[in-house]
Amino acid sequence: MTPVLIAILIGMLSGAVAALCGVGGGIIMVPAFVYFLGVPQKTAVATSLAAIVLTSVVATSKNHGNGFVDWKIAVLSGLAAGVVAWFAADWLKVLSNTSLTRIFAIIMILMGIRMLFQK
Repeated sequence: MTPVLIAILIGMLSGAVAALCGVGGGIIMVPAFVYFLGVPQKTAVATSLAAIVLTSVVATSKNHGNGFVDWKIAVLSGLAAGVVAWFAADWLKVLSNTSLTRIFAIIMILMGIRMLFQK
């Protein structure tokens, strides 16, 4: 399978997961870019963030039309996330790919466990 086809399939899966679960970039794209396309962890993170912009705009537009977006929460958390992300993006320069992979894995495991046991 060609890298272009693999990237398209990763995008399709990520779009479906994003639309259904509100996630997709980090959960699907980052590990898939690393394991199926051989992209370094730092590049996978940055590429996933760039790719998820379009996914977010399209899904948000559709979800707004369906009446599901709480704009107050979206704007407040989005502004806070944007400010912190601006500074945290510099951490990519100093953290190793191995450290980033471990941080990502720990966060995914902890969030998954929490989701399994919440009502």
